[in-house]
Amino acid sequence: MELVSIIMPAYNCDKYIAESIKSVLAQTYTNWELLIVDDCSTDNTKKIIDSFQDSRIHYQYNSQNSGAAVSRNKALAIAQGRYIAFLDSDDTWSEYKLEKQIAFMQKNGYDFTYTAFRRTDKPLRISGPRRITRIGMYAFCWPSCPTVMYDREKIGLIQISDLRRNNDYAMWLHVIQKADCHLLNEVLFFYNKHEGSISDARIPVLLKWHYRLWRQEMHCSPIVALFYTFINAVFGLYKKIRYISKIK
Repeated sequence: MELVSIIMPAYNCDKYIAESIKSVLAQTYTNWELLIVDDCSTDNTKKIIDSFQDSRIHYQYNSQNSGAAVSRNKALAIAQGRYIAFLDSDDTWSEYKLEKQIAFMQKNGYDFTYTAFRRTDKPLRISGPRRITRIGMYAFCWPSCPTVMYDREKIGLIQISDLRRNNDYAMWLHVIQKADCHLLNEVLFFYNKHEGSISDARIPVLLKWHYRLWRQEMHCSPIVALFYTFINAVFGLYKKIRYISKIK
């Protein structure tokens, strides 16, 4: 049974993180380590984490508030597992998430995968293309971060720039250079949308973050960065039509 390293940045999430950790503890696949990097929380986040007495949970505290990208980089640098998975501190997994996704990868020889998920505030199911190539990932960020898993032995260590937004997309743009991404079309992640979620941002702000991603992380020229920002917006609309459905 291969070790899975679960990457969890945390910041002022005392309302949600207990449920996130419980969803990891409930996994039917038990060989995992949970790497929580606390980005200078000022609430009771640390107290709640400390209440879980499990040797598989590892806690680190940033010396200064640095953002999710730096926190993820820090956790990825110390991860010991063959497989890398991600869970945000305000979301939860199905208890079968790790077991089913690893089986899916091993059965098919996949190195980079993601799953479908559902919103907890609305009866919506979200998926994506069954196979994402490099061109497809450049067109849009199809995987939601907590649905992703990749084989570190095949992909290697991923470290990204200090991006305050779109840092998960930056990771996938690097991973896709090594392997296509394949969809396990089962709902294994539950997205807890709440006030302040990135999806609440207005379109001009979202476009600005996308432009910065292409300029800062991917080192594109201004014209190419504008092109990919436009393509991302177009495929964002396409995703709403094609891959988001109501659950009856």
